[in-house]
Amino acid sequence: MLSKRSKYAINALVYLARQAKVDPDRKVQIAEISEAQHIPRKFLEAILLDLKNNGILGSKMGRGGGYYLRKPATEVNLAEVYRIFDGAIGLLPCVTYNYYEKCEECRDEETCGIRDAILEVRNKTVEILKENTLQAILDTEDRKIANHK
Repeated sequence: MLSKRSKYAINALVYLARQAKVDPDRKVQIAEISEAQHIPRKFLEAILLDLKNNGILGSKMGRGGGYYLRKPATEVNLAEVYRIFDGAIGLLPCVTYNYYEKCEECRDEETCGIRDAILEVRNKTVEILKENTLQAILDTEDRKIANHK
Protein backbone atom coordinates (compact mmCIF):
# COMPACT_ATOMS: atom_id res chain seq x y z
CA MET A 1 0.00 0.00 0.00
CA LEU A 2 1.18 3.51 -0.75
CA SER A 3 2.07 5.51 2.32
CA LYS A 4 0.27 8.77 2.91
CA ARG A 5 3.55 10.57 2.09
CA SER A 6 3.74 8.87 -1.32
CA LYS A 7 0.10 9.57 -2.07
CA TYR A 8 0.44 13.23 -1.11
CA ALA A 9 3.66 13.51 -3.13
CA ILE A 10 1.96 12.10 -6.21
CA ASN A 11 -1.04 14.42 -5.78
CA ALA A 12 1.26 17.44 -5.41
CA LEU A 13 3.33 16.43 -8.43
CA VAL A 14 0.28 15.92 -10.62
CA TYR A 15 -0.97 19.34 -9.53
CA LEU A 16 2.39 20.92 -10.39
CA ALA A 17 2.45 19.11 -13.74
CA ARG A 18 -1.01 20.44 -14.57
CA GLN A 19 0.07 23.98 -13.66
CA ALA A 20 3.21 23.62 -15.82
CA LYS A 21 1.04 22.49 -18.73
CA VAL A 22 -0.84 25.80 -18.54
CA ASP A 23 2.22 27.98 -17.83
CA PRO A 24 5.65 26.26 -17.96
CA ASP A 25 7.34 29.16 -16.13
CA ARG A 26 4.90 29.32 -13.22
CA LYS A 27 6.15 28.68 -9.68
CA VAL A 28 3.48 27.36 -7.31
CA GLN A 29 3.42 28.22 -3.62
CA ILE A 30 2.97 25.59 -0.92
CA ALA A 31 -0.24 27.18 0.33
CA GLU A 32 -1.88 26.81 -3.10
CA ILE A 33 -0.90 23.15 -3.45
CA SER A 34 -1.96 22.44 0.12
CA GLU A 35 -5.38 23.99 -0.36
CA ALA A 36 -6.04 22.58 -3.84
CA GLN A 37 -4.97 19.03 -2.93
CA HIS A 38 -6.20 18.97 0.69
CA ILE A 39 -2.73 18.18 2.05
CA PRO A 40 -1.72 19.49 5.49
CA ARG A 41 0.77 22.31 4.89
CA LYS A 42 3.46 21.18 7.35
CA PHE A 43 3.35 17.65 5.95
CA LEU A 44 3.51 19.01 2.40
CA GLU A 45 6.55 21.19 3.20
CA ALA A 46 8.57 18.11 4.18
CA ILE A 47 7.35 16.15 1.13
CA LEU A 48 8.25 18.93 -1.30
CA LEU A 49 11.67 19.28 0.30
CA ASP A 50 12.30 15.54 -0.20
CA LEU A 51 11.22 15.84 -3.84
CA LYS A 52 13.54 18.84 -4.26
CA ASN A 53 16.46 17.01 -2.64
CA ASN A 54 15.89 14.11 -5.05
CA GLY A 55 16.02 16.36 -8.11
CA ILE A 56 12.36 16.18 -9.11
CA LEU A 57 11.41 19.69 -8.00
CA GLY A 58 13.10 23.02 -7.94
CA SER A 59 12.14 26.07 -5.93
CA LYS A 60 12.56 29.80 -6.13
CA MET A 61 12.48 32.04 -3.09
CA GLY A 62 10.90 35.47 -2.84
CA ARG A 63 8.33 37.31 -4.90
CA GLY A 64 6.96 35.07 -7.65
CA GLY A 65 8.60 32.11 -5.98
CA GLY A 66 7.40 28.64 -5.30
CA TYR A 67 7.92 25.09 -6.51
CA TYR A 68 8.20 23.79 -10.06
CA LEU A 69 9.05 20.54 -11.85
CA ARG A 70 12.74 20.23 -12.73
CA LYS A 71 11.99 17.39 -15.14
CA PRO A 72 9.33 17.16 -17.83
CA ALA A 73 6.12 15.42 -16.73
CA THR A 74 6.96 12.62 -19.18
CA GLU A 75 10.11 11.81 -17.17
CA VAL A 76 8.71 11.62 -13.63
CA ASN A 77 7.20 8.21 -12.93
CA LEU A 78 5.48 6.60 -9.96
CA ALA A 79 8.32 4.12 -9.34
CA GLU A 80 10.71 7.00 -8.68
CA VAL A 81 8.31 8.70 -6.28
CA TYR A 82 7.44 5.44 -4.51
CA ARG A 83 11.12 4.65 -3.90
CA ILE A 84 11.75 8.11 -2.40
CA PHE A 85 9.03 7.77 0.21
CA ASP A 86 8.39 4.05 0.66
CA GLY A 87 11.72 2.47 -0.27
CA ALA A 88 11.86 -0.93 -1.91
CA ILE A 89 9.14 -2.01 -4.31
CA GLY A 90 9.77 -5.74 -3.88
CA LEU A 91 7.86 -7.81 -1.34
CA LEU A 92 11.05 -9.64 -0.30
CA PRO A 93 14.46 -8.08 0.30
CA CYS A 94 16.11 -10.54 -2.12
CA VAL A 95 14.15 -9.22 -5.12
CA THR A 96 14.62 -5.49 -4.62
CA TYR A 97 16.72 -3.51 -7.03
CA ASN A 98 18.04 -0.72 -4.81
CA TYR A 99 17.70 -2.38 -1.40
CA TYR A 100 18.85 -5.97 -1.96
CA GLU A 101 19.44 -8.20 1.07
CA LYS A 102 19.71 -11.95 1.22
CA CYS A 103 16.77 -13.57 3.03
CA GLU A 104 17.84 -15.02 6.39
CA GLU A 105 16.09 -18.36 5.90
CA CYS A 106 17.07 -18.85 2.25
CA ARG A 107 19.27 -21.83 1.48
CA ASP A 108 19.84 -21.14 -2.22
CA GLU A 109 18.60 -18.06 -4.09
CA GLU A 110 19.29 -19.65 -7.46
CA THR A 111 16.76 -22.46 -6.90
CA CYS A 112 14.22 -20.64 -4.71
CA GLY A 113 10.77 -20.84 -6.30
CA ILE A 114 9.34 -18.30 -3.86
CA ARG A 115 11.94 -15.75 -4.96
CA ASP A 116 11.08 -16.35 -8.62
CA ALA A 117 7.36 -15.77 -8.00
CA ILE A 118 7.92 -12.61 -5.97
CA LEU A 119 10.50 -11.36 -8.48
CA GLU A 120 7.88 -11.66 -11.22
CA VAL A 121 5.43 -9.63 -9.11
CA ARG A 122 8.13 -7.00 -8.47
CA ASN A 123 9.07 -6.78 -12.15
CA LYS A 124 5.46 -6.31 -13.29
CA THR A 125 4.83 -3.77 -10.53
CA VAL A 126 7.91 -1.74 -11.44
CA GLU A 127 6.98 -1.89 -15.12
CA ILE A 128 3.50 -0.51 -14.42
CA LEU A 129 4.78 2.17 -12.03
CA LYS A 130 7.40 3.31 -14.56
CA GLU A 131 4.81 3.51 -17.35
CA ASN A 132 2.68 5.80 -15.23
CA THR A 133 4.41 9.14 -15.58
CA LEU A 134 2.91 12.43 -14.47
CA GLN A 135 2.04 13.06 -18.11
CA ALA A 136 0.30 9.69 -18.42
CA ILE A 137 -1.74 10.51 -15.31
CA LEU A 138 -2.70 13.93 -16.72
CA ASP A 139 -3.68 12.33 -20.04
CA THR A 140 -5.84 9.75 -18.25
CA GLU A 141 -7.55 12.43 -16.16
CA ASP A 142 -8.16 14.62 -19.23
CA ARG A 143 -9.61 11.67 -21.17
CA LYS A 144 -11.90 10.72 -18.29
CA ILE A 145 -13.08 14.32 -17.86
CA ALA A 146 -13.79 14.60 -21.61
CA ASN A 147 -15.72 11.29 -21.60
CA HIS A 148 -17.68 12.31 -18.52
CA LYS A 149 -19.14 15.40 -20.20
